[in-house]
Amino acid sequence: MLTGLSIRDVVLIETLDLEFGPGLGVLTGETGAGKSILLDALGLALGARADSALVRSGQPQASVSVAFDLPERDQALAWLEENGLAGEAGEPLVIRRLVKADGGSRAFVNDQSVSAGLLRELGSLLVEIHGQHDDRGLLNPRGHRALLDDYGRIDAAPVAAAWRRLREAETALAEAQSARDEAERDREWLEHAVAELSKLDPQPGEEEVLAGLRASMQAGARLGEELATVEALLQGSEGGLAQLRQAARRLDRIAAEHELLAQTLAALDRAVIEASEAESLLERAGEALAFDPARLEDAETRLFDLRALARKHRVEADALPALRETLAARLASLEAGEAGLTALETAQDEARRAYDDAAAAVSEARRQAAARLDAAVAAELAPLKLDAARFRTIVGAADPSATGCDRVEFEVSTNPGAPFGPLVKIASGGELSRFILALKVALAEEGARRTMIFDEIDRGVGGAVASAIGERLHRLAAAGQVLVVTHSPQVAARGARHLLIEKSHDGLVTRTSVAALDPARRREEIARMLSGAQVTEEARAQAERLLEAA
Repeated sequence: MLTGLSIRDVVLIETLDLEFGPGLGVLTGETGAGKSILLDALGLALGARADSALVRSGQPQASVSVAFDLPERDQALAWLEENGLAGEAGEPLVIRRLVKADGGSRAFVNDQSVSAGLLRELGSLLVEIHGQHDDRGLLNPRGHRALLDDYGRIDAAPVAAAWRRLREAETALAEAQSARDEAERDREWLEHAVAELSKLDPQPGEEEVLAGLRASMQAGARLGEELATVEALLQGSEGGLAQLRQAARRLDRIAAEHELLAQTLAALDRAVIEASEAESLLERAGEALAFDPARLEDAETRLFDLRALARKHRVEADALPALRETLAARLASLEAGEAGLTALETAQDEARRAYDDAAAAVSEARRQAAARLDAAVAAELAPLKLDAARFRTIVGAADPSATGCDRVEFEVSTNPGAPFGPLVKIASGGELSRFILALKVALAEEGARRTMIFDEIDRGVGGAVASAIGERLHRLAAAGQVLVVTHSPQVAARGARHLLIEKSHDGLVTRTSVAALDPARRREEIARMLSGAQVTEEARAQAERLLEAA
């Protein structure tokens, strides 16, 4: 519900602060007083195109602020949450729009900057503005299906769920068919590739193991040559160890002759022991570093084969085992694929039947709701001086979608024997406004969430028709909030709140002002609407009767 409107420096409005409440609010004033300015300002706050012509002459910028109280679970609250604009719980929603004289504009929702596009989205959730040239809302066929579903309380969720399952089944089948077709084209290559990979039988991590083994054996080959040289120096009849032993034996025969010779012999004995130990370690090292050249050749051949096959398939060597599994699976699916395709085709057929059943049930519910809506609108037409007009809701075939297989469109015929056609193309300006009102009354349900504004919906009518319009606006407002710009005293008398729009001129500046009327001033304004410039006592009495009847 709209609770407040503040305007600064918009055309003829210098400063204006208005409060609104539930029910029917009426705005009246003489022609040219500035009612359109008020609606332009409100539209600006709700995302209409920013026009620098709205800025009051001589001012750098214009600003408009609006405040709304939103009920729990309102769709606007969900939209705010989705767009990161939610305010404090229980706090009003505040929208502010600035327009600069040079043409720039800015918009804020709960003090957070937003784009004009986002503001228009939010505005459409908060307020409906209907005028004689309105081309949105009820006049847009794209929204008629949703309106009919809301009116008939039709739950299309099962259709959406069935549609999702059907699309998933169709996608699964299409992917399987595509894979089958691709595999069929590659059957010969797949058979060769799987055979080649199976013959080589690559193992995870094998390349690293083989590379390490190869490097180790190559290192052993180089060290083996050095060890052979060292062994030749130590071992054999002419080796260093044999020479040491021979020297020790010779010295042993003469060591007793001198103390120094005995010490020399002891040192030689120790050298023989150390050399013998070195010989033993050398033998052990040789055994440890020994390798089989054939084994090295086998390791290198295997490593090179792995790497060659990896290059052929443009993968890492470690990916070859997984590649074999993938290609084998493709080959297996090709060989057994028809059975799988048959199962997927069966699943798709079942999903299609489930969708068709759900869509058919919703279509029938829509046709029944359309008949009720047609009768409800027809009951509203005669009192609105549209007794020769006819209204119908077309529920026709459309391409399947998540909402069903229905195209819904509202059509009218305004004269006996005239063909039906779209509401916006058939009805004249005055008829269009009254058709909109009849539709809104028929479609209205308790707890309507959006504020509705009607701009001069009663233009060109009077008497009983104006009274009927006022009665229906009052009934529509009982479920929420309706604002109407009117020239009809019968409509004005129905309002729960009455705002008077006036224009004044002090000789230099022309200003538009808006005042909330107390009962006495309200009676006087309705009397003016009845009699014109000269208000008579008879007009005042008639105004009093209208107010009492309302």
